[in-house]
Amino acid sequence: MSSQKHMATEETPLRADDQQLINGNGYSGDGGERDVYAHFSRSEKRIIVTLVSLAGLVPLFVGGSFVPSIPQIAKDLQASGAVVSLAVSLAVFANASGGLVWSGYASVYGRRPVCLWGMPLMVLGSFGSAYSANVIALLFWRFIQAFGCSGGMSIGAAVIGDIYRLEERGSAMGSFFGASLFGLAAAPLAGGTAAEYWSWRGFQVALGVWGLIQMGLMYWFLPETAHPGTRGIDRLKDEGSRKRLVLVNPFRSLGMLRSPILILVTVANTFALSTDYVLLVPIAYTVGTQYNIKSETLIGACFLPNGLGNIFGAYISGRLSDILVKTWRAKRNGVWCPEDRLRGVYIGASYLIPLSVSLAGLAMAYVGGTSGLIITLICLFTNGVGVDMVLTPNGSYIVDLMGLQSAEAMAALTALRSLLLAPLSALIVPSIELLGIVATNVLAALLALIGYSFFWLTIRYGNQMRAYVDVGYATVEHSM
Repeated sequence: MSSQKHMATEETPLRADDQQLINGNGYSGDGGERDVYAHFSRSEKRIIVTLVSLAGLVPLFVGGSFVPSIPQIAKDLQASGAVVSLAVSLAVFANASGGLVWSGYASVYGRRPVCLWGMPLMVLGSFGSAYSANVIALLFWRFIQAFGCSGGMSIGAAVIGDIYRLEERGSAMGSFFGASLFGLAAAPLAGGTAAEYWSWRGFQVALGVWGLIQMGLMYWFLPETAHPGTRGIDRLKDEGSRKRLVLVNPFRSLGMLRSPILILVTVANTFALSTDYVLLVPIAYTVGTQYNIKSETLIGACFLPNGLGNIFGAYISGRLSDILVKTWRAKRNGVWCPEDRLRGVYIGASYLIPLSVSLAGLAMAYVGGTSGLIITLICLFTNGVGVDMVLTPNGSYIVDLMGLQSAEAMAALTALRSLLLAPLSALIVPSIELLGIVATNVLAALLALIGYSFFWLTIRYGNQMRAYVDVGYATVEHSM
């Protein structure tokens, strides 16, 4: 293995097929790279980001809004809460597997058709869930519902990569992640309010109507963003093939997990995101019990500071990551290193996340009354800021690094993250019961710091790790 440094510049074609895209099959203009990203106007790009942000919000909203309704559903269907809770685990599996399927087909047929194909399943699953007569039917329709909307995050991130240049991508990704992850905090409030003042069936119907409206908006206003000549169907046409139906192996993208660099950054952002779960999953037993909050609506409202923190953190971290890319590229006289984007995680990963989750544990254990509640809510906001200061640069980094394969890469990494988060989230309440809330939160903070060390290793040794296993990185090697 050569010990020479390998770098890539934005001006250098990322892969051979990118060279063909830019010089042979690009949009009209001077044939340069920037013609591709200038295809859509600024206002058109904002509309596209809004639409894909809604698509990214839906799976988190569908999943998060269900949990507060479990007691009402169990009573209505005459089943135990534990059995109804299986729908949550099933939805996690559907999101992971569905993301792999939709991202694979997005690389073949494009972003727009796959977004449109998924929404009817989400609508059908929502109405089916609303009219379920028993638990078996509910589990089936919840799977269909989650599967249909599961491509939102991975395809949305790929769309951002399609329409924004390297130096603008972080800011756009910040808007996308901020809006999407707000659903993680807003969904429990919506679900809890529906459970307390309306009905879980009515709320599922409302989700179905939302899906219909979103499908209409995408049909009318979401254009195809994949670069000309890069879709699998385009290549078949160029080869003179009449084949139009392509069967995709949804697990092919999991081969990207051979990359040590992708494994490291995924585990790191999983550890960061797990602190969100440590604070939010047991909130009815921690904040609710400590501060005597019994209303499901008020407990749901306690999620909002975290969601607002997500929006704020995504906004500032996206812009910060773009500034860092420009600054470090200028220091190298125009040479670009993908890992520069990850320098933006430092503040969130090393300070905001571990400090906020630790202080929240101490406040909930030892500070009562209004003062304790205020401190806890501030910690929830700060944690939301910190988590998105990790997730946004990380998401932009994956899109930068994987180029045309970004949708599949995001889906594979989301599947891995779901696999890791499932046992971690299941251990939260038992850990609080066994070790106490302070010890549990401190352990979560330590995990976040371990994640920070993984980011540090990636920034320090990313070039060598990319050279160790090449899974189709969007870079070109140059001897320095």
